[in-house]
Amino acid sequence: MDIRFSGSRSGTAPLTWGQRAIWDAIRKTAPDDHYFNFGRVLAVPRRARPLTVARAAEVLGALVERHESLRTKLTVGLSTGPGAAPSPRVPPDAEPSQVLGTAGSIPVTISREDPERLMEELAATAFDYAGEWPLRVGLVVDEDGTVSHVVLVFCHLAADGLGAEVAVTDLRLLLLRGAVPGPPPPSPLDLARWQRAEQGRRVARIAAEHWEHEYRRIPPTMFDRRVAAPDEPPIWRAQLVSRAMDLAVQRIAAVYGTSTSTVLLAASSMLVGAVTGHEVCAMLPIVGNRFRQDAAQAVTTLSQEGLFVLDVGGRSFTEVLRAAKPAALRAYRSAYHDPGDRDRLTERVSRDRGTRVHPYCCFNDMRFIDRVDASHDERTVRLAMEETTLTWPLSQDQLNCRFCLHMTGERGGLGVSLTADTRYLPREGMERYLRDLESLLVEAAFHETLEPVG
Repeated sequence: MDIRFSGSRSGTAPLTWGQRAIWDAIRKTAPDDHYFNFGRVLAVPRRARPLTVARAAEVLGALVERHESLRTKLTVGLSTGPGAAPSPRVPPDAEPSQVLGTAGSIPVTISREDPERLMEELAATAFDYAGEWPLRVGLVVDEDGTVSHVVLVFCHLAADGLGAEVAVTDLRLLLLRGAVPGPPPPSPLDLARWQRAEQGRRVARIAAEHWEHEYRRIPPTMFDRRVAAPDEPPIWRAQLVSRAMDLAVQRIAAVYGTSTSTVLLAASSMLVGAVTGHEVCAMLPIVGNRFRQDAAQAVTTLSQEGLFVLDVGGRSFTEVLRAAKPAALRAYRSAYHDPGDRDRLTERVSRDRGTRVHPYCCFNDMRFIDRVDASHDERTVRLAMEETTLTWPLSQDQLNCRFCLHMTGERGGLGVSLTADTRYLPREGMERYLRDLESLLVEAAFHETLEPVG
């Protein structure tokens, strides 16, 4: 079974800022770039059942026709005719272009296994960015052959987490109503052209000024010393799932009148400073960049790194958190930037400082809901620490960073994953960092003098 689609237009354009940012990360992580694949599972709504495989494929075709990013490939490395050499899966350093296709088909995997397991299988191999459409689809069927779940796996060049949520919402509407109200949102082609026009360049210049100013004062690299021989493989991920940390962060955010994400960013930065010995911490938070109304519902990759800089040396957690709120706002504004500008200013500042400048320290809050609640009591939170778990779900050879934190909502509480290069932070240091983060936040929730941020 294939999904067949036929769109209303085709075209070629440069990469958008978001596409360029993730493409740079993909190139630096290959051949382990399947790391960037991600998926969603949609249980077929009761009112849309029974759903046949043929009808599911028809609806999915309409989804791909609506969102042009789902039928966009790259140009670099494409074969040019009969007898041409096969294109490499990850083309060389030259920046590719995006090519919007008019028509085509996407194969569908039909299965009776658990949908989450099917999603993991579909995401386990990297995409062929020049030769494969950036969407993989699985259908989980019941014994009678009707579809119970739709599994979507996205290439990160086509969507980020918020874009994937838009796609799933539209898919649900197509299943229930047969159509999505309103015109399609802007496509990556439209966005790339706006970013190259004068208004886009003005936004880019403002962001570049922030990056250059801060790059001249931050430590060149946060994790700047190799402290151990690498594990085999060198990149590992530890995941802490903590209900106690979730409750503590909710309480702190409620008392301070800020978001739980800002609380976590402040605490994470404070501990990075303690681990590295730097009094100024620079982190790269991943920002959704959906503040423009016309881009809010776009299925594309808009997320980019912002630059968050915080003085943490000799400060209490309360002092760090009070400074974190305006620093976070500056970081969010800086995230909507032209990666080409960032590359040029990085080279310039690195040359001026006589050393390479790059934080190699990332923060990605992947949660969609922010809950704040000051009512959690100390006894409940401390008892919840006994439920905390720590696992090691991933290891690989390559990563484009040295220290990456991911925040997720898990069934057991707040999930904090730390993916790190063990040459700069050994596995025992990774575990200690995560447990210290939990302890810091639990103590701060009840034993700091918490005052609202002005």
